[in-house]
Amino acid sequence: MQGNVTVANLGYPRIGEDREWKKTLEAFWSGKCGEEAFYAEMERIQLAHLEVQKAKGLDSIPVNDFTYYDHMLDMAVMLGVVPARFGPTGGTVPISTYFAMARGNENAAACEMTKWFNTNYHYIVPEIGEAVPCLTENKPLAAYRFAKSRAGIEGRPVIVGLYTFLKLSKGFPSHHLTDQIERFLPVYVELLKQLEQEGVAWVQIDEPALVADTKAEEFERVELIYNTIRDRVPQLNIMLQTYFEAVDNYERLVNLPVGGIGLDFVHDSGANLKSLKQYGWPDNKSLGAGIIDGRNIWRSDLDAKLALIHEILEHVPGHRLILQPSCSLLHVPVSLQRELKMNKMIRDALAYANEKLDELTLLKSVVSDNMTGDLEASRNALSLFRKLPERNRPDVAAQMAGIDSLRDKRNLPFQSRFEVQRRKWNLPLLPTTTIGSFPQTAEVRQARLKWRRGEWDDARYGMFVRQQIEQCIKVQEEIGLDVLVHGEFERTDMVEFFGEKLAGFLFTQNGWVQSYGSRCVKPPVIYGDVAFTGAMTVEETAYAQSLTELPVKGMLTGPVTILNWSFVRDDRSREEVANQIALSLRKEVEALESAGIEMIQVDEPAIREGLPLKERDQAAYLEWAVKAFRIATASVKDTTQIHTHMCYCEFHDMIDSILALDADVISIETSRSHGELIASFELNGYDHGIGLGVYDIHSPRVPSVDEMSEMIDRALRVLDPELFWINPDCGLKTRGWEETAHALRNMITAARAAREKLTGVIQ
Repeated sequence: MQGNVTVANLGYPRIGEDREWKKTLEAFWSGKCGEEAFYAEMERIQLAHLEVQKAKGLDSIPVNDFTYYDHMLDMAVMLGVVPARFGPTGGTVPISTYFAMARGNENAAACEMTKWFNTNYHYIVPEIGEAVPCLTENKPLAAYRFAKSRAGIEGRPVIVGLYTFLKLSKGFPSHHLTDQIERFLPVYVELLKQLEQEGVAWVQIDEPALVADTKAEEFERVELIYNTIRDRVPQLNIMLQTYFEAVDNYERLVNLPVGGIGLDFVHDSGANLKSLKQYGWPDNKSLGAGIIDGRNIWRSDLDAKLALIHEILEHVPGHRLILQPSCSLLHVPVSLQRELKMNKMIRDALAYANEKLDELTLLKSVVSDNMTGDLEASRNALSLFRKLPERNRPDVAAQMAGIDSLRDKRNLPFQSRFEVQRRKWNLPLLPTTTIGSFPQTAEVRQARLKWRRGEWDDARYGMFVRQQIEQCIKVQEEIGLDVLVHGEFERTDMVEFFGEKLAGFLFTQNGWVQSYGSRCVKPPVIYGDVAFTGAMTVEETAYAQSLTELPVKGMLTGPVTILNWSFVRDDRSREEVANQIALSLRKEVEALESAGIEMIQVDEPAIREGLPLKERDQAAYLEWAVKAFRIATASVKDTTQIHTHMCYCEFHDMIDSILALDADVISIETSRSHGELIASFELNGYDHGIGLGVYDIHSPRVPSVDEMSEMIDRALRVLDPELFWINPDCGLKTRGWEETAHALRNMITAARAAREKLTGVIQ
């Protein structure tokens, strides 16, 4: 080994140890915090994050990973990509416009939001359109100056790569990508030039799009970008960072004119290491080796990591090797320090962001200084954890052994089921419904908190939930919905709720991560074998059904979504864990049906986000994901109607898999990208029941009847009215009652107008 290895971080969680980032945002949006106070508090949070990383002894600390909402949105406004509907802009984009792009306002709909590769983080999709590229401000430069002046840190600015930025943008034909690169490249170079002039030593340019399928001609565009940067900004060291998968164009990638390249050695299935061994490493480049999992919360097997490091060191000299997480730590909680109630044996097997940085610095000390004292504690913790009986249940093993003998297809094909279900339910043309949840008010949250603290007993809390259900049913009937829901007032998160009632799950006090904007979730931890322990939703759903003659849907979260929205054990395949969950949900579906609930929605909003980034791996994933859904739902009667729901995603390339789920009705969250999805149906068709969300629940803006009618009319040009449902695009938990009622009334009015057009009968 020639020289000591160094340690870097790629990005730090934004939300803060106590979610202070989220609270500041929401206080500003609600008017409780003025603009000056907002900026001051955000600076304080940003500084605290820098100080934590500095105290960890990192050799390189990222800056500009902090944002007020989303890093892709930051890039868009910085490069002048502001849609005209948000009004004219000149120079720096006002904070009001910035947040309007993310959330919408009374005059303009928000920009589209979708998943960041195969994670549960959502980014704002830039709308290139007719935007004239210009550098409205240099956010990375400001972040660099802030870290240097306020924390004494010579930071490494983090910027989304131009290739990734444009690949994830919309508003131009894909075959015009080269034209867009040529338009934006001068502005991108100017941004980097200003950093070079400031004396910045290294810039981290994130190019995760390079781990997706990148054809040879596309890589020529990447070479164009980086050759131009080298020619025009020759003194700036570029760390070109990839993550989430292996790179396919390894030989060409390592020959790009940059100072370093970051590779993921955790989620690469061994391919990056194989390429390194086969093709070697350039003498003039640093390797950022992502060896600590940035997407899961398990403590690392440090002996295995040391073995990996030594394999890498056979091909890369020590002074060129940088140890780092596999990706930004955005995807994991901040610190284990507040996990005070957790079983110690399990807690000792976990590592949040701060603990992952500790692991990196420990590995550095072992490799560079041969200090091995702390390794034994890590070994002991993992050994005790792996022996827990909950991780190897004989009853679950027996159920899994018989899974292939279970029926995973409905008795009748959809068209035959459709006829018997139509006779049973006798719903109007274009039936209306919602996705499941209704507003979780401060009163609801306070009641749940009192119950969890023991201030309310089960009886009092149960009575409160029933009162909320009664109100919810009454409101839905008054508004005029055709199929109702109970409102989900007893539920915190759609995955956490089910995990709390299944064996094999662990819950954290402070394991929060950012999903989108200020929306934070606390994913369950699947640490053991998953097993059904008793009915989970029957009581509340059956009570709601007793209050009305209209059908009430049972509401469940599907097996693949529970999997993808949890931190999953790393000693079993994801397919195996998904099937364990599916077997448990199958029993819940059967319990609902036995209780007289014969419309059951099994939501799979996250099914696509688990899709492997490489096309060659996708068919196998979709096959087992579809099978898990059908294991959970296929045992019901022909007249029982199975619904499902999916969230913001690109669906055009998985229409066949959506059909293979064989749900009687699917609702898809599409209001921010309605046109694109309808275009997919124009090409592919769809012959099951379907509801395309007609308004965006993630924005406080209430759309007009005319807007919803326009969406309905366009959908009905390509979809069969007999199969079409009308609904919002997602659950209503985050909205207020007043705006919810207003929006749903507009939706009902639009639905009735559409029925009148189709039937000639005045509604």
